[in-house]
Amino acid sequence: MRPSAVRLLNILVPVKRTVDYAVKIRVNPDQKGVDLNVKHSMNPFDEIAVEEAVRLREKLKDEVKSIKVVTIGPPKAAETLRTALAMGADSGIHIEVPDSAPAPEPLGVAKALRAVIQREKGGVDLVIMGKQAIDDDAGQTGQMLAGLMDWAQATFASKLVVDPKAKEAQVTREIDGGLEELKCRLPLVVTTDLRLNEPRYASLPNIMKAKKKPIQKLTPAELEVDLAPILETVKVSEPPKRVENVDQLIAKLKEAGITPVKS
Repeated sequence: MRPSAVRLLNILVPVKRTVDYAVKIRVNPDQKGVDLNVKHSMNPFDEIAVEEAVRLREKLKDEVKSIKVVTIGPPKAAETLRTALAMGADSGIHIEVPDSAPAPEPLGVAKALRAVIQREKGGVDLVIMGKQAIDDDAGQTGQMLAGLMDWAQATFASKLVVDPKAKEAQVTREIDGGLEELKCRLPLVVTTDLRLNEPRYASLPNIMKAKKKPIQKLTPAELEVDLAPILETVKVSEPPKRVENVDQLIAKLKEAGITPVKS
């Protein structure tokens, strides 16, 4: 009897285009959101996810069949996909929405990712994604996707070891008391923490190669998902300005009715 063929890994990495982490955030005049007419880049936690997928291929070689990245966003979000392709991903999926469309919420994103996974002919064995996006800081999409797919999940991963032959993964995650080690069966959803790795810079040759890698365009309608938000943002306001010197601090304390105690 011949041994069964080893299942090659198909990895899916969702990425998000966000306001660049170095940009100073400003509230819109209507106080319904922040100014988006600034520099954007890939969500830093998603960069870690892409890097981890590429490192898995470098370690497991031919046992990783494909690394596919997916994003939801306006036409400019294609630039984020190209960045991921330059880092080492094979192909991309762009779920395109109009520039004027409101940002989708975690549940809508998770449903869209579920639809993408269900359309993949070769299947998906491992989803690696950032634990949160730096714009909404929701930290919910990975958990929701795992729930919708009825898959195992390992969140806030600081170490990931995958065994394709055993169809298992060992994940080390950070918790309040230290480190927790999980053994999970594939298929699996992993969300990445900061200490998992340090993403590489894409080289110029790889940036040029990324321009020729395929990106499939889809719409929410084709996936039969509704990305309209169900929550309403009532108001966004900037935090109070911090005092810059001792005199301002004393003035603020006096305004609050706090007076110095005579010794």
